[in-house]
Amino acid sequence: MSLIVMKFGGSSVGTPERMQRVAKRIMERQQEGNDIVVVVSAMGDTTDELIDQSKQLTANPPAREMDMLLSVGEQISIALLSMSIQEMGGKAMSLTGWQAGFRTEAVHGKAKITNIEPSRVQKGLAAGKVVIVAGFQGMTDDGEITTLGRGGSDTTAVALAAAMEADVCEIYTDVDGVYSTDPRVVTNARKLNEISYDEMLELAHLGAAVLHPRAVEYAKHNNVHLVVRSSFTQNEGTSVKEEAVMEQGVVVRGIAFDKNVARISILGVQDVPGTLANIFNGLAANDIDVDIIVQSGVKNGEADFSFTVSGGDKDKAISVIESIREQVPFREATSEGGLVKVSIVGAGMVSNPGVAAKMFTSISSMGVSIKMVSTSEIKVSCVIAAEPLNDVVRALHTAFGLDSEEQAFVGGPKDRR
Repeated sequence: MSLIVMKFGGSSVGTPERMQRVAKRIMERQQEGNDIVVVVSAMGDTTDELIDQSKQLTANPPAREMDMLLSVGEQISIALLSMSIQEMGGKAMSLTGWQAGFRTEAVHGKAKITNIEPSRVQKGLAAGKVVIVAGFQGMTDDGEITTLGRGGSDTTAVALAAAMEADVCEIYTDVDGVYSTDPRVVTNARKLNEISYDEMLELAHLGAAVLHPRAVEYAKHNNVHLVVRSSFTQNEGTSVKEEAVMEQGVVVRGIAFDKNVARISILGVQDVPGTLANIFNGLAANDIDVDIIVQSGVKNGEADFSFTVSGGDKDKAISVIESIREQVPFREATSEGGLVKVSIVGAGMVSNPGVAAKMFTSISSMGVSIKMVSTSEIKVSCVIAAEPLNDVVRALHTAFGLDSEEQAFVGGPKDRR
């Protein structure tokens, strides 16, 4: 008998018909002789609707009350799914995140899990029930309800699988696995049978939305076997694990992209110790995430450098930089929106020189300028103008041999929580 954690996102349970389809699928897995724990997100657009309702009352809702509000969505899902299973003759029980033993730090809106004590889940399984747990939520030691932030239900499922030493954690979504790139952009993108944690983590960070980075990190740290599958088909999914089978000659495994990028440039900065620390501490204090950082050479005691932020943080970042101008004198700060980041990823890049050069050649041959570059052992990222993105992705997909059946792999749309 295997213990399986099954996670279903919002679109998978978005209507009564889909809820019934999920209930049937769960019962089939249980009837195969498995113990089943299910983690569920809020139905469809429930979370967005709740956020919209709060905005009709206040422009600045208290974080604690938002957690109280948003946690309701998952509670609706778990109760309805439990009812569906019982109506079909099965045995099921629903548990909120805190009833399932999730304890978190005292941070509202993006809490991290500190401990899981799944005794009630285990008791339900011992009674022959499907145990349905609300994703995205937990409780502090002081009894305050918290939510886990973006990708929270994926993280709930992986964390529960780790705590219970489950045989597998299946993430059900609206795509049937991980692809070589978004199939909406490249029609002959192929599904990958297997992918390593490190490759999946890079792709998730770089814009492939099929799994949230925090869930992949948790799975890697705890060696949780993940499988990405479709809620709407019986197709085999993509297995995410420590070591994936590598196809002969494959160097680049997938292409990801982020459409929401802005570049900030600070010109004429004095080259003295502490300058970068002051700038980036100021940005961090205002919750602005910085990605690629490039500094030019020093001339006459001054340097220029640029970095990227999300498009939505562009104006805020400029405002923060201007506010610390007395601490960090500079000549000029500029911003550029309408940019994207396109990245290639593959564990085979470590031992194969010339991959970056091939990427640069493919992009430049299309008359596209590369504005910034970032690399690691298994990825190369380029910031370019947004307009040619789809053509660039298709060109790179072909250049690195990802169009063929044998070299398939990552990223598509996905349930977000």
